[in-house]
Order: sequence, then structure tokens, then C-alpha cells
Amino acid sequence: MATTRTADRVLTVPNVITVVRLACIPVFLWLLFVQENRLAAGILLGALGATDWVDGYIARHFDQVSDLGKVLDPTADRLLFIVCVGAIIIDGSAPLVFSILVVVREVIVGVSLVVLTAFGMKRFDVSWWGKAGTFGLMVTFPIFLFAAAGDGAFNDFCWVVAWLIGVPSLILRYYAAFTYIPVMRRALAEGRAARVA
Repeated sequence: MATTRTADRVLTVPNVITVVRLACIPVFLWLLFVQENRLAAGILLGALGATDWVDGYIARHFDQVSDLGKVLDPTADRLLFIVCVGAIIIDGSAPLVFSILVVVREVIVGVSLVVLTAFGMKRFDVSWWGKAGTFGLMVTFPIFLFAAAGDGAFNDFCWVVAWLIGVPSLILRYYAAFTYIPVMRRALAEGRAARVA
């Protein structure tokens, strides 16, 4: 458990990693739209997804958990989803309905968190279901980009793999969103009670 001093810190290794991941979003957009290099864009997006656990691991195992990090990390994940998947929708590299369902879920949850936090909701941790779904989708979209960049048997293989990973991951994300409803209600009640006290 992080000490109060650590929790209040801003400049930590996990926070720096999260900021670097956010800074890579414009690079992803440049590769996809300016360079029109779906393979390179997919590799970068895959790397961003693969390093998603790194900041959390370092924070937990090296006593660098911070209040900023608890907000910054899920915010970075949500921005990655909304911006990068939105770009992929424009590019047409992934199935439209599937991609829209991903973005809609992120927007609904993101807006709900902002509004309820403004009304006093306490912060709560992301569930295992949400984390698993996030990881799966961060694998799925790079593979869709690989499929769009290739042809023939490679293209077909990537499409099949992307669907096999993507559908269960999307279901997990929506399931996690539904499980957050009672958690949000409880966190809102506790947060407002704490304010009154």
C-alpha cells in the first residue's frame, strides 16, 4: 500500500510511462493517415497495448502508486480507444459496427465517470473483467490493421484471429460496464456522505 507521500507524487516512473503512451497517439495518427502505413501503425498500437500493464506493475511492485496515476492510467486507455479506434473507423481497417460498439462503450463510461465525479463520486478501481477486455481489444485492433495491410492467406488468418479475440473482449468490456453501475452508485453515495461529514 502506497504511503501518503508516494500517493501525492506526480513525477513517478509509471506516470512518465503513461504520458509517453499518450504522446504516441499523434505518431499513430501520422503513420496511419500521412504515411498510410497500416503495418507500422498496427505495430505501434500493439506496442502501446502490450505496455499497458507495465506502468501498473511498476507502481504496485516498487511502491509508486499515486493518486494521479490511478486517474491518468485508465484515462490514457480510454483516450487510446476513442482516438485510435476512431481513426481506424475513418481508415476503414476494421469492421464498422464492431469498432463503433467499442467507441460507444468508452464514451458512455467516460462521460458517466466525469459527471458522477463532479457530483462527488469517490474513485474506484477498474475490475478484472474490464482489464481483460481492454487487453484483448488492444490486441484485436492491431491485428485488424495487419489484416488490412496484407493480402491472401495472411489477410484471412489475421481477420479470423482478430474476430476470435475481439468478440469475447468486447463482451467483457460491456459486462464490466454493467458491473460498474452498482459500484458507481455506492461510490457516489460514499463520496457525497464524506463531503457532508
